Amino acid sequence: MSQARANRVADQIQRELALVFQREMKDPRLGIATVSAVEVSSDLQNAKVFVTFLGKDEQEQIDEALEVVRGAAGFLRSQLAKEMRMRSVPALRFFYDKSIQEGQRMSSLIDKALSEDKQKASDQDDQS
Repeated sequence: MSQARANRVADQIQRELALVFQREMKDPRLGIATVSAVEVSSDLQNAKVFVTFLGKDEQEQIDEALEVVRGAAGFLRSQLAKEMRMRSVPALRFFYDKSIQEGQRMSSLIDKALSEDKQKASDQDDQS
């Protein structure tokens, strides 16, 4: 199989799962779940699905939401089978995508450093 086909399948899985999360997944432990990326193996047998959960900042909440998604993997795969024209839908494995949380953390560190620099500069101006 070509990598281009695997990428097209990954894109379609990402779109379809996003809709299923939005319309079908009603578990309050999930919050707002988004599919940030999907990687499909070149043989189209396995898919790594990277998810994020809006409003879930603590590791315990994230782990609980991830367990809900993992528990629904069979349901999600059957929903994909209804929507996608494939002989067999890849097995889904779910992972938490830390990149958004990490990006927010880095952004706040940069903001903090900039405000500290500005404060030091104004303190030096006051001393001159």
